Amino acid sequence: MRECVSGYAARRFLVRARRGRWVPEPGEIVDLGREATVADLHYLKGKVEIVDGRLELIAPSGGAASLAAGAIQFALATYRKERGGGVAFGSTLAYLVDLPHRKSLCPDASWYTGSSAGAGFPPVAPVFAVEVRDEVDYEAAYEDHFTAKRADYFAAGTRVIWDVDVLREELIRVYRADDPEHPAIYRRGDVADAEPAVPGWRFPVDEMYD
Repeated sequence: MRECVSGYAARRFLVRARRGRWVPEPGEIVDLGREATVADLHYLKGKVEIVDGRLELIAPSGGAASLAAGAIQFALATYRKERGGGVAFGSTLAYLVDLPHRKSLCPDASWYTGSSAGAGFPPVAPVFAVEVRDEVDYEAAYEDHFTAKRADYFAAGTRVIWDVDVLREELIRVYRADDPEHPAIYRRGDVADAEPAVPGWRFPVDEMYD
């Protein structure tokens, strides 16, 4: 964890980060010495979430995970062109949420149906969120982390969450808000869905590997 005093020194620290004079370590948690705010997100590039008042930096994805997330986002974007009803976003977008211990979420891909935020951050959670596992996401600590983050998604209003595993089991676990403890499992050769969040949309699991 990196610490910084509050007030002017915290702002100076963030400015240095924005200008590339400080490069954070992937997965680093930055404690500013005060509660992190949405405004602080503008100073750090990449995926950053506000959790427990601190800035939680998410490590960049590897090749296989990036390809999977990109394929899902592309399929959602195609669905939008054909049917509309929402917007497909990629991995660097922050959604603002208002939970006691969390103020933002950064899925790897998502489907958003809320009001437009223009150049700002969407003000509510996506109805459909995708989290793609990378090489470091198979330890017991990650399972606890993802369970807590999944609960945050549902508490913020997300209806469907995909836990995507392209490296080991080659499957998609689909969690739904109305039955959050019993995911549907889709393997290679299957066609997954995100009902009811994305009505009528289908995604062949094999497309993550093509």
